[in-house]
Formats: sequence, structure tokens, C-alpha cells
Amino acid sequence: MTVNQQRPVSEGVTRVEFAVSDPEYPFVGASAIDGCRIFLEEILPRGANSYAEFFAVVGADPDRILELADEHPSADPTLLNEYESGGLFEFHVAEACPAVFLSERGALPRRVYSTGGEGHIRAEIPADEDAGEIVDAFLDAHPDAELERKCDQPYVTPMFSHRQFREAIDERLTDRQTEVLVAAHESGYYDWPRGITAEKLADRQGISTSTLLKHLRAVERKFIGAFFERPEETGSARSGAAADAE
Repeated sequence: MTVNQQRPVSEGVTRVEFAVSDPEYPFVGASAIDGCRIFLEEILPRGANSYAEFFAVVGADPDRILELADEHPSADPTLLNEYESGGLFEFHVAEACPAVFLSERGALPRRVYSTGGEGHIRAEIPADEDAGEIVDAFLDAHPDAELERKCDQPYVTPMFSHRQFREAIDERLTDRQTEVLVAAHESGYYDWPRGITAEKLADRQGISTSTLLKHLRAVERKFIGAFFERPEETGSARSGAAADAE
């Protein structure tokens, strides 16, 4: 798989990350089903105030997700592709979702996902946009949202390379490895300076420090492998994940 390099820009961007918890957002409410994970793949306009949002769902029966049609009148989900533990869905959303709200104001949504009923949105705001104004407008329009992070970033992240890279990684990681990785990221383990020690993170996960580090090392090896992998090698991904399962 070929992953494009991050593209430097002379003025950089402002990176913002929000947490959203309102279950009325379909991607947030749906992720509460069996603790599944949901990732936004693409947004397409479908007319005035109407959008098609394509979500990959991992860790849930697709039929359970389709029940959202009854519980969320603002969403009309269609199953496009089913796989072993989830599927690709198209949601017709009558009202703009939080990610659309940001994009309409000049921000670039880069990662939109939800797990266990907790949603996260990461976006990049170009230097020629007023980052403070966009953040304030978002928080005013979404009272449940919290600004988790705001920082300068010297490059623009290419969106589609992230999608391809994540697909390759999702095929390799076990559920437990994914759980530990998400916990490490959300707790600031990979920040500098670190927001949490390995010992405290392991305690939160109910495992030993050595087991935590074993999981994270396995994840890191798979990230590196996916980065340098040739396209014809992707077929062996699932067997590799199974071999690492404990």
C-alpha cells in the first residue's frame, strides 16, 4: 500500500479536536450498540440541507445498525457492503452533522469516529480562516461538544491516505489491541510530554504493564508493516491479526 507523505504548507493549519456525546447524532448513537466503532469515510451533498454520509461500522451486526431508521428519524441508513463484523453504510441525513457544520465554515474534517457512544472529530483549519471564530461557532451550535485539543500543525494531512492506511490496520488489529490503542491515544499516552504513564494506563485497562506494552508494541509493528507494505500483500492481513489474537 502506498501512503502519501504529509504535505507541508508555508503557513500551517490549526488542528482542533472535539468530543461529542449527543446520541441524536446517528454516528454517536449507533456506536453505543454493542460498543461498536464507527468511522466516517465520506460526505456527499444530496440537495438542499441533505447529505449522504458513508460510515464504516466495525464490531456490530449490520441489522442492529439498520434499526436506527426507526430510532433516528433524521437518518435513513442503507447497507452497502457487509463484512465479517460490520459493514459499510450510507446514511441520508436531513440536517447537517457536526462534521458538515465544520466543513461548511472552512474547516477540513480529517477524522470522524465514535466508539461506545462517544464521538470524536478532528479537523484542520487553514491559516486564512479564523480558527477561534470557527471553534466558538461549533461549540455554540453543539452544546454537548467539548474542545479536547487545539494546536498549530505545520502540514495538511492528506485525507485519503489516512482512509487507506486505517483500512489496512483494521484488518490486522485484534479487538483487544484496538481497545488498548484507543485508550492510549485518548489518555494522551502518545502526547509529548505524555499525559499518562504506562503503569496508570495499564491499571485503567485492568492488565499488567508488561501486557499493555506487549499490545502496544504489536500495534506499532503492524503500523510500520502497513506503511511499507506493497499493495499485493494486503491479502495476508487477516491471517496476521488472527495469529496475534490471545
